[in-house]
Amino acid sequence: MLKLYQDVALTRDVPEDNLKAGDIAVLIDFMPHPTGGEQGCYLEVFNAVGESIAVVAVPISAVKALQSDEILSVRSLPRVS
Repeated sequence: MLKLYQDVALTRDVPEDNLKAGDIAVLIDFMPHPTGGEQGCYLEVFNAVGESIAVVAVPISAVKALQSDEILSVRSLPRVS
């Protein structure tokens, strides 16, 4: 079960926000679907030095809890003009 303020990983790309599956974020809120569909959540994304760079909304199926057998990595984030 996902909880508020826990670190999560994306399970799929979110191209409109330049995010990739495996990127880490903090789950900051849950939201119901306006017409009864899949629940969503808001994520806050941070860069490698801890600066907040985005808040995004995704379906709950697009995130998963981090596991002890996973390792973090770094990638460059393309700038959006």
